[in-house]
Amino acid sequence: MNRVPLAERMRPKKLSEVLGQEKIIGEGKILTEIVKKKEPVNLIFWGPPGTGKTTLARILANEFKADFVEISAVTAKKKDVEEVVERAKLNWNLKTRTVLFVDEIHRFNKAQQDAFLPHVESGLITLIGATTENPSFEVISPLLSRSRVVVIAPLTKSAVLQVLKRACKKEGVIIDSRGASGRPVATGGRRSSSACQPPDPLELNNHSFITKKALDLIAELSGGDARSALGDLELALSLAEKVDENVVLEAAGKKMPGYDKKGDNHYDTISAFIKSMRGSDVEAALYYLARMVEAGEDPKFIARRMVIFASEDIGLAGNGALSLATACFQAVERVGMPESGLILAHTAVALAKSKKSRATTDAWYSALELARKNPNAPVPVWLRNAPTKLMKDLGYGKGQKWEAGFHLNKDYLPDEVKIAKNP
Repeated sequence: MNRVPLAERMRPKKLSEVLGQEKIIGEGKILTEIVKKKEPVNLIFWGPPGTGKTTLARILANEFKADFVEISAVTAKKKDVEEVVERAKLNWNLKTRTVLFVDEIHRFNKAQQDAFLPHVESGLITLIGATTENPSFEVISPLLSRSRVVVIAPLTKSAVLQVLKRACKKEGVIIDSRGASGRPVATGGRRSSSACQPPDPLELNNHSFITKKALDLIAELSGGDARSALGDLELALSLAEKVDENVVLEAAGKKMPGYDKKGDNHYDTISAFIKSMRGSDVEAALYYLARMVEAGEDPKFIARRMVIFASEDIGLAGNGALSLATACFQAVERVGMPESGLILAHTAVALAKSKKSRATTDAWYSALELARKNPNAPVPVWLRNAPTKLMKDLGYGKGQKWEAGFHLNKDYLPDEVKIAKNP
Protein backbone atom coordinates (compact mmCIF):
# COMPACT_ATOMS: atom_id res chain seq x y z
CA MET A 1 0.00 0.00 0.00
CA ASN A 2 1.38 3.41 -0.96
CA ARG A 3 1.27 5.61 2.13
CA VAL A 4 2.19 8.77 0.23
CA PRO A 5 -1.07 10.64 -0.49
CA LEU A 6 -2.20 10.71 -4.11
CA ALA A 7 -2.06 14.51 -4.16
CA GLU A 8 1.63 14.36 -3.22
CA ARG A 9 2.38 11.61 -5.76
CA MET A 10 0.74 13.71 -8.48
CA ARG A 11 2.59 16.92 -7.62
CA PRO A 12 4.09 18.38 -10.85
CA LYS A 13 7.88 18.57 -11.09
CA LYS A 14 8.11 21.06 -13.98
CA LEU A 15 6.23 24.19 -15.01
CA SER A 16 5.08 22.43 -18.17
CA GLU A 17 3.22 19.89 -16.02
CA VAL A 18 1.22 22.53 -14.12
CA LEU A 19 -2.40 22.75 -15.25
CA GLY A 20 -4.85 25.64 -15.12
CA GLN A 21 -2.41 28.53 -14.67
CA GLU A 22 -2.11 29.80 -18.24
CA LYS A 23 -2.08 33.43 -17.08
CA ILE A 24 1.25 33.04 -15.30
CA ILE A 25 2.85 30.06 -17.10
CA GLY A 26 3.68 29.97 -20.81
CA GLU A 27 5.57 31.96 -23.39
CA GLY A 28 5.95 35.54 -22.18
CA LYS A 29 4.26 34.82 -18.83
CA ILE A 30 5.85 35.86 -15.56
CA LEU A 31 6.93 32.51 -14.05
CA THR A 32 8.21 31.12 -17.34
CA GLU A 33 10.26 34.27 -17.93
CA ILE A 34 11.70 34.17 -14.40
CA VAL A 35 12.81 30.58 -14.97
CA LYS A 36 14.34 31.46 -18.36
CA LYS A 37 16.43 34.22 -16.81
CA LYS A 38 17.57 31.91 -14.00
CA GLU A 39 17.46 34.88 -11.66
CA PRO A 40 15.44 34.31 -8.47
CA VAL A 41 12.81 36.91 -7.61
CA ASN A 42 11.05 37.45 -4.30
CA LEU A 43 7.44 36.41 -4.85
CA ILE A 44 4.14 36.41 -3.00
CA PHE A 45 1.76 33.76 -4.32
CA TRP A 46 -1.84 34.80 -3.61
CA GLY A 47 -4.61 32.33 -4.28
CA PRO A 48 -7.10 29.86 -2.78
CA PRO A 49 -6.12 26.46 -1.34
CA GLY A 50 -5.19 23.60 -3.65
CA THR A 51 -4.12 25.74 -6.61
CA GLY A 52 -0.43 24.84 -6.57
CA LYS A 53 1.33 27.58 -4.59
CA THR A 54 3.68 25.18 -2.80
CA THR A 55 4.24 23.19 -5.98
CA LEU A 56 5.24 26.30 -7.93
CA ALA A 57 7.66 27.36 -5.19
CA ARG A 58 9.35 23.94 -5.27
CA ILE A 59 9.57 23.96 -9.05
CA LEU A 60 11.16 27.42 -9.08
CA ALA A 61 13.71 26.46 -6.40
CA ASN A 62 14.62 23.37 -8.41
CA GLU A 63 15.01 25.43 -11.60
CA PHE A 64 17.32 27.84 -9.76
CA LYS A 65 19.28 24.90 -8.34
CA ALA A 66 18.73 26.46 -4.94
CA ASP A 67 18.47 25.03 -1.46
CA PHE A 68 14.73 24.94 -0.79
CA VAL A 69 13.62 25.57 2.78
CA GLU A 70 9.94 25.32 3.62
CA ILE A 71 8.31 26.59 6.81
CA SER A 72 4.73 27.28 7.83
CA ALA A 73 3.86 30.52 9.54
CA VAL A 74 1.32 28.58 11.61
CA THR A 75 3.94 26.50 13.44
CA ALA A 76 7.25 28.34 12.89
CA LYS A 77 8.96 29.95 15.87
CA LYS A 78 11.70 32.58 16.09
CA LYS A 79 14.29 29.79 16.41
CA ASP A 80 13.15 28.28 13.08
CA VAL A 81 13.73 31.58 11.31
CA GLU A 82 17.16 31.97 12.90
CA GLU A 83 18.11 28.45 11.74
CA VAL A 84 17.05 29.31 8.18
CA VAL A 85 19.26 32.41 8.24
CA GLU A 86 22.28 30.39 9.49
CA ARG A 87 21.66 27.78 6.80
CA ALA A 88 21.46 30.53 4.18
CA LYS A 89 24.80 31.95 5.33
CA LEU A 90 26.43 28.56 4.89
CA ASN A 91 24.86 28.25 1.43
CA TRP A 92 26.13 31.73 0.56
CA ASN A 93 29.70 30.63 1.31
CA LEU A 94 29.15 27.61 -0.93
CA LYS A 95 27.78 29.89 -3.68
CA THR A 96 24.36 28.21 -3.39
CA ARG A 97 21.15 30.20 -3.37
CA THR A 98 18.58 29.74 -0.62
CA VAL A 99 14.89 29.90 -1.44
CA LEU A 100 12.73 30.21 1.66
CA PHE A 101 9.09 29.27 1.16
CA VAL A 102 6.77 30.59 3.88
CA ASP A 103 3.35 28.98 3.70
CA GLU A 104 0.48 31.11 5.03
CA ILE A 105 2.80 34.08 5.39
CA HIS A 106 -0.17 36.23 6.46
CA ARG A 107 -0.08 34.36 9.79
CA PHE A 108 3.21 36.03 10.70
CA ASN A 109 2.76 39.27 12.63
CA LYS A 110 4.48 42.51 11.62
CA ALA A 111 7.53 41.92 13.82
CA GLN A 112 8.02 38.40 12.42
CA GLN A 113 7.75 39.66 8.84
CA ASP A 114 10.17 42.49 9.65
CA ALA A 115 12.75 39.86 10.65
CA PHE A 116 13.05 38.72 7.02
CA LEU A 117 13.67 42.19 5.61
CA PRO A 118 17.46 42.59 6.01
CA HIS A 119 18.10 39.10 4.62
CA VAL A 120 15.73 39.57 1.69
CA GLU A 121 17.21 42.99 1.00
CA SER A 122 20.79 41.68 1.04
CA GLY A 123 19.89 38.79 -1.27
CA LEU A 124 20.89 36.19 1.33
CA ILE A 125 17.40 34.73 1.07
CA THR A 126 15.00 34.62 -1.86
CA LEU A 127 11.57 34.72 -0.27
CA ILE A 128 8.49 33.05 -1.71
CA GLY A 129 5.42 33.57 0.42
CA ALA A 130 2.05 31.90 -0.04
CA THR A 131 -1.21 33.37 1.21
CA THR A 132 -4.92 32.87 0.78
CA GLU A 133 -5.55 36.40 2.08
CA ASN A 134 -5.17 39.72 0.29
CA PRO A 135 -1.45 40.60 0.65
CA SER A 136 -2.32 44.31 0.53
CA PHE A 137 -3.73 43.91 4.05
CA GLU A 138 -1.76 40.96 5.41
CA VAL A 139 1.84 41.47 4.22
CA ILE A 140 3.86 44.47 5.41
CA SER A 141 4.58 47.17 2.84
CA PRO A 142 8.41 46.82 2.92
CA LEU A 143 8.13 43.13 1.99
CA LEU A 144 5.54 43.85 -0.67
CA SER A 145 7.72 46.53 -2.24
CA ARG A 146 10.57 44.01 -2.55
CA SER A 147 8.39 41.25 -3.99
CA ARG A 148 6.22 40.52 -7.00
CA VAL A 149 2.67 39.50 -6.17
CA VAL A 150 1.54 36.65 -8.41
CA VAL A 151 -2.16 35.82 -8.40
CA ILE A 152 -2.82 32.07 -8.51
CA ALA A 153 -6.24 31.48 -10.01
CA PRO A 154 -8.69 28.84 -8.77
CA LEU A 155 -8.64 25.89 -11.15
CA THR A 156 -11.50 25.61 -13.58
CA LYS A 157 -13.58 22.44 -13.54
CA SER A 158 -11.94 21.49 -16.84
CA ALA A 159 -8.45 21.83 -15.33
CA VAL A 160 -9.43 19.75 -12.29
CA LEU A 161 -10.77 17.07 -14.62
CA GLN A 162 -7.44 17.02 -16.43
CA VAL A 163 -5.65 16.55 -13.10
CA LEU A 164 -8.01 13.69 -12.18
CA LYS A 165 -7.62 11.96 -15.55
CA ARG A 166 -3.85 12.24 -15.29
CA ALA A 167 -4.03 10.63 -11.83
CA CYS A 168 -6.25 7.82 -13.11
CA LYS A 169 -3.84 7.11 -15.93
CA LYS A 170 -0.85 7.02 -13.59
CA GLU A 171 -2.62 4.85 -11.00
CA GLY A 172 -4.10 2.40 -13.53
CA VAL A 173 -7.70 3.38 -12.86
CA ILE A 174 -10.03 2.83 -15.79
CA ILE A 175 -12.48 5.62 -16.58
CA ASP A 176 -15.53 4.02 -18.16
CA SER A 177 -18.98 4.80 -19.45
CA ARG A 178 -21.80 2.35 -20.00
CA GLY A 179 -22.08 1.17 -23.59
CA ALA A 180 -25.27 0.06 -25.29
CA SER A 181 -24.63 -3.50 -24.10
CA GLY A 182 -24.33 -2.31 -20.51
CA ARG A 183 -20.68 -3.34 -20.39
CA PRO A 184 -17.98 -0.84 -19.33
CA VAL A 185 -16.06 0.81 -22.15
CA ALA A 186 -12.61 1.97 -21.03
CA THR A 187 -11.71 5.61 -21.75
CA GLY A 188 -8.57 5.95 -19.64
CA GLY A 189 -6.06 4.07 -17.50
CA ARG A 190 -2.81 2.33 -18.31
CA ARG A 191 -4.34 -0.07 -20.77
CA SER A 192 -5.47 0.93 -24.24
CA SER A 193 -8.40 -0.48 -26.18
CA SER A 194 -10.42 0.49 -29.17
CA ALA A 195 -13.79 2.10 -28.49
CA CYS A 196 -15.24 -0.48 -30.88
CA GLN A 197 -13.57 -3.40 -29.09
CA PRO A 198 -14.87 -3.86 -25.50
CA PRO A 199 -12.11 -4.81 -23.05
CA ASP A 200 -11.67 -8.40 -21.92
CA PRO A 201 -13.71 -8.93 -18.69
CA LEU A 202 -10.84 -10.93 -17.18
CA GLU A 203 -8.45 -8.03 -17.80
CA LEU A 204 -10.93 -5.52 -16.35
CA ASN A 205 -11.08 -7.46 -13.09
CA ASN A 206 -7.48 -6.43 -12.38
CA HIS A 207 -8.34 -2.73 -12.42
CA SER A 208 -10.31 -0.19 -10.42
CA PHE A 209 -13.03 1.70 -12.27
CA ILE A 210 -14.56 5.13 -12.03
CA THR A 211 -17.43 6.33 -14.15
CA LYS A 212 -17.20 9.53 -16.17
CA LYS A 213 -20.09 10.99 -14.19
CA ALA A 214 -18.35 10.19 -10.91
CA LEU A 215 -15.16 11.85 -12.10
CA ASP A 216 -17.14 14.86 -13.23
CA LEU A 217 -18.83 15.05 -9.81
CA ILE A 218 -15.47 15.04 -8.01
CA ALA A 219 -14.34 17.96 -10.19
CA GLU A 220 -17.61 19.78 -9.50
CA LEU A 221 -17.33 19.32 -5.73
CA SER A 222 -13.68 20.40 -5.62
CA GLY A 223 -14.40 24.11 -5.95
CA GLY A 224 -11.21 24.54 -7.98
CA ASP A 225 -9.06 22.79 -5.34
CA ALA A 226 -6.98 20.08 -7.03
CA ARG A 227 -5.69 18.73 -3.72
CA SER A 228 -9.24 18.26 -2.45
CA ALA A 229 -10.25 16.56 -5.72
CA LEU A 230 -7.34 14.12 -5.60
CA GLY A 231 -8.10 13.37 -1.94
CA ASP A 232 -11.72 12.59 -2.80
CA LEU A 233 -10.64 10.39 -5.70
CA GLU A 234 -8.20 8.47 -3.51
CA LEU A 235 -10.77 7.90 -0.76
CA ALA A 236 -13.47 6.88 -3.24
CA LEU A 237 -11.15 4.31 -4.81
CA SER A 238 -10.38 2.89 -1.37
CA LEU A 239 -14.11 2.44 -0.68
CA ALA A 240 -15.05 0.53 -3.85
CA GLU A 241 -13.48 -1.11 -6.88
CA LYS A 242 -16.18 0.44 -9.07
CA VAL A 243 -16.66 4.10 -8.19
CA ASP A 244 -19.93 5.74 -9.19
CA GLU A 245 -21.59 8.98 -8.07
CA ASN A 246 -22.93 7.44 -4.85
CA VAL A 247 -19.44 6.37 -3.79
CA VAL A 248 -18.10 9.84 -4.56
CA LEU A 249 -20.79 11.46 -2.40
CA GLU A 250 -19.94 9.09 0.43
CA ALA A 251 -16.23 9.90 0.11
CA ALA A 252 -16.61 13.65 -0.27
CA GLY A 253 -19.21 14.12 2.44
CA LYS A 254 -20.79 17.59 2.71
CA LYS A 255 -18.51 20.16 1.12
CA MET A 256 -18.56 23.49 2.90
CA PRO A 257 -18.12 26.57 0.72
CA GLY A 258 -14.73 28.27 0.87
CA TYR A 259 -16.04 31.34 2.68
CA ASP A 260 -14.30 33.30 5.41
CA LYS A 261 -16.56 35.83 7.12
CA LYS A 262 -13.59 38.15 7.62
CA GLY A 263 -11.69 37.41 4.43
CA ASP A 264 -11.74 38.45 0.78
CA ASN A 265 -14.42 35.91 -0.15
CA HIS A 266 -16.80 37.54 2.31
CA TYR A 267 -16.30 41.01 0.86
CA ASP A 268 -16.14 39.84 -2.76
CA THR A 269 -19.41 37.93 -2.46
CA ILE A 270 -21.40 40.70 -0.77
CA SER A 271 -19.96 43.11 -3.37
CA ALA A 272 -21.13 40.84 -6.18
CA PHE A 273 -24.56 40.58 -4.54
CA ILE A 274 -24.97 44.35 -4.29
CA LYS A 275 -23.69 44.98 -7.82
CA SER A 276 -26.02 42.30 -9.22
CA MET A 277 -29.02 44.04 -7.62
CA ARG A 278 -27.72 47.36 -8.94
CA GLY A 279 -27.54 45.83 -12.41
CA SER A 280 -31.08 44.41 -12.04
CA ASP A 281 -29.79 40.84 -12.55
CA VAL A 282 -32.21 38.82 -10.42
CA GLU A 283 -30.62 35.43 -11.12
CA ALA A 284 -27.12 36.60 -10.18
CA ALA A 285 -28.39 38.40 -7.04
CA LEU A 286 -30.12 35.22 -5.85
CA TYR A 287 -27.05 33.11 -6.67
CA TYR A 288 -24.72 35.26 -4.55
CA LEU A 289 -27.34 35.46 -1.81
CA ALA A 290 -27.61 31.66 -1.80
CA ARG A 291 -23.82 31.32 -1.59
CA MET A 292 -23.74 33.53 1.49
CA VAL A 293 -26.65 31.75 3.15
CA GLU A 294 -25.16 28.31 2.44
CA ALA A 295 -21.84 29.43 3.90
CA GLY A 296 -23.53 30.49 7.14
CA GLU A 297 -23.32 34.25 6.70
CA ASP A 298 -25.22 36.27 9.32
CA PRO A 299 -28.62 37.00 7.68
CA LYS A 300 -28.80 40.32 9.56
CA PHE A 301 -25.57 41.43 7.84
CA ILE A 302 -27.16 40.74 4.43
CA ALA A 303 -30.39 42.49 5.44
CA ARG A 304 -28.48 45.55 6.66
CA ARG A 305 -26.72 45.83 3.32
CA MET A 306 -30.07 45.69 1.52
CA VAL A 307 -31.39 48.53 3.70
CA ILE A 308 -28.40 50.63 2.66
CA PHE A 309 -28.85 49.61 -0.99
CA ALA A 310 -32.53 50.58 -0.96
CA SER A 311 -31.67 54.11 0.08
CA GLU A 312 -28.41 54.49 -1.86
CA ASP A 313 -29.30 52.93 -5.23
CA ILE A 314 -33.10 53.07 -5.44
CA GLY A 315 -33.89 56.18 -3.44
CA LEU A 316 -36.59 58.38 -4.93
CA ALA A 317 -37.24 55.95 -7.81
CA GLY A 318 -39.04 53.64 -5.42
CA ASN A 319 -39.79 55.12 -2.03
CA GLY A 320 -41.31 51.83 -0.87
CA ALA A 321 -37.96 50.03 -1.26
CA LEU A 322 -36.50 51.40 1.97
CA SER A 323 -39.60 50.39 3.94
CA LEU A 324 -39.45 46.90 2.40
CA ALA A 325 -35.75 46.48 3.21
CA THR A 326 -36.28 47.71 6.78
CA ALA A 327 -39.20 45.30 7.20
CA CYS A 328 -36.93 42.53 5.87
CA PHE A 329 -34.32 43.30 8.53
CA GLN A 330 -36.96 43.23 11.27
CA ALA A 331 -38.46 39.98 9.95
CA VAL A 332 -35.04 38.30 9.78
CA GLU A 333 -34.41 39.30 13.41
CA ARG A 334 -37.72 37.80 14.51
CA VAL A 335 -37.94 34.69 12.32
CA GLY A 336 -34.37 33.36 12.14
CA MET A 337 -32.91 30.79 9.74
CA PRO A 338 -33.59 28.84 7.61
CA GLU A 339 -36.95 30.53 6.90
CA SER A 340 -35.28 33.94 6.73
CA GLY A 341 -33.61 32.80 3.52
CA LEU A 342 -36.93 33.20 1.72
CA ILE A 343 -37.48 36.66 3.23
CA LEU A 344 -34.01 37.74 2.07
CA ALA A 345 -34.70 36.31 -1.40
CA HIS A 346 -38.08 38.07 -1.63
CA THR A 347 -36.48 41.40 -0.78
CA ALA A 348 -33.46 40.88 -3.04
CA VAL A 349 -35.69 40.17 -6.05
CA ALA A 350 -37.84 43.24 -5.34
CA LEU A 351 -34.79 45.49 -5.01
CA ALA A 352 -33.15 44.07 -8.14
CA LYS A 353 -36.32 44.66 -10.18
CA SER A 354 -36.92 48.15 -8.83
CA LYS A 355 -36.08 51.28 -10.82
CA LYS A 356 -32.84 52.86 -9.66
CA SER A 357 -31.95 56.45 -8.82
CA ARG A 358 -28.86 57.86 -7.16
CA ALA A 359 -30.16 61.44 -7.17
CA THR A 360 -30.42 61.60 -3.38
CA THR A 361 -27.11 59.78 -2.92
CA ASP A 362 -25.25 62.11 -5.28
CA ALA A 363 -26.83 65.17 -3.67
CA TRP A 364 -25.86 63.89 -0.22
CA TYR A 365 -22.21 63.30 -1.13
CA SER A 366 -22.09 66.73 -2.77
CA ALA A 367 -23.48 68.28 0.42
CA LEU A 368 -20.92 66.42 2.53
CA GLU A 369 -18.11 67.76 0.36
CA LEU A 370 -19.41 71.33 0.69
CA ALA A 371 -19.77 70.95 4.47
CA ARG A 372 -16.21 69.63 4.82
CA LYS A 373 -14.77 72.46 2.76
CA ASN A 374 -16.90 75.14 4.47
CA PRO A 375 -17.57 73.91 8.01
CA ASN A 376 -17.92 77.39 9.55
CA ALA A 377 -19.77 79.38 6.89
CA PRO A 378 -22.19 81.73 8.70
CA VAL A 379 -25.86 80.87 8.32
CA PRO A 380 -27.73 83.73 6.56
CA VAL A 381 -29.28 86.02 9.20
CA TRP A 382 -32.79 85.66 7.83
CA LEU A 383 -32.59 81.83 8.31
CA ARG A 384 -31.47 82.02 11.92
CA ASN A 385 -33.62 81.37 14.95
CA ALA A 386 -34.98 84.52 16.65
CA PRO A 387 -36.01 83.69 20.22
CA THR A 388 -35.44 87.26 21.58
CA LYS A 389 -36.56 90.77 20.61
CA LEU A 390 -32.95 91.88 20.12
CA MET A 391 -32.35 89.11 17.61
CA LYS A 392 -35.53 90.02 15.76
CA ASP A 393 -34.41 93.65 15.66
CA LEU A 394 -31.11 92.50 14.16
CA GLY A 395 -32.99 90.79 11.29
CA TYR A 396 -32.86 87.22 12.57
CA GLY A 397 -35.62 85.20 10.88
CA LYS A 398 -36.83 88.26 8.99
CA GLY A 399 -39.70 87.57 6.58
CA GLN A 400 -40.31 84.00 7.74
CA LYS A 401 -43.87 82.72 8.11
CA TRP A 402 -45.18 79.50 9.64
CA GLU A 403 -46.92 78.34 6.47
CA ALA A 404 -46.64 75.02 4.64
CA GLY A 405 -44.34 75.34 1.64
CA PHE A 406 -43.50 78.97 2.46
CA HIS A 407 -40.53 80.16 0.39
CA LEU A 408 -38.69 83.47 0.24
CA ASN A 409 -37.09 84.40 -3.05
CA LYS A 410 -33.62 84.25 -1.60
CA ASP A 411 -30.60 81.92 -1.65
CA TYR A 412 -30.69 79.60 1.33
CA LEU A 413 -26.98 78.72 1.20
CA PRO A 414 -24.34 80.87 2.90
CA ASP A 415 -22.65 83.28 0.48
CA GLU A 416 -19.21 81.67 0.76
CA VAL A 417 -20.70 78.23 0.07
CA LYS A 418 -22.41 79.57 -3.05
CA ILE A 419 -19.07 81.00 -4.21
CA ALA A 420 -17.29 77.69 -3.47
CA LYS A 421 -19.98 75.76 -5.33
CA ASN A 422 -20.02 78.09 -8.35
CA PRO A 423 -16.56 79.71 -8.49
